[in-house]
Amino acid sequence: MNDHYFSADPSAPFEREPVSCEVWGQRLDLISGSGVYSRGRLDIGTSVLFRETEPPEPGHVLDLGTGYGVIGLAVAASWRARGVPAGSSSGVTGVEVNQRAVLLANQNAARLGLQDRFIACDPEIVPDDVRFDEIWSNPPIRIGKQALHRLLLHWFARLRPGGRAMLVVGKNLGADSLQNWLIDQGYPTLRLASAKGFRVLESRR
Repeated sequence: MNDHYFSADPSAPFEREPVSCEVWGQRLDLISGSGVYSRGRLDIGTSVLFRETEPPEPGHVLDLGTGYGVIGLAVAASWRARGVPAGSSSGVTGVEVNQRAVLLANQNAARLGLQDRFIACDPEIVPDDVRFDEIWSNPPIRIGKQALHRLLLHWFARLRPGGRAMLVVGKNLGADSLQNWLIDQGYPTLRLASAKGFRVLESRR
């Protein structure tokens, strides 16, 4: 078996597993599954991202590589807690090639009552003219450097003027070289935090 969490259709038997975490003061009770990244736990990188940041202001946010939805749902839950109304002016789109993860993310949104603020889908479904205020991601580093660069350039180009991207990347997986590469591509990128072997990076359009 040669499945990866970035496989479109994992062949591993589909077994669901609960995950609970508290993010930005909100408890999230989620369901993860086999063949999906970080099954049964909140991975260290994403936990560092949450610990070292505050939730974004309301707007249109892209959760790049959403998995079972934890980042995007945390953002949506934070807005609901602040009394931000659901609507066209703010919402989270989670993109994911793993169709099992898309299913779980949308089911998790429904479980949390956030389906009017969050939707997960295949990247190909997002219309070309859609723009985002922010991108949040624990990006799929293991797809390889060239594929990762193509992925980031594709979506960073969809940021609105003044928009930003928030990334968490393992130091031993090339976080510092990625930061320098983004700067070279015209995206000023700062290291906001470093913890547990991970860097939190902020890139600006």
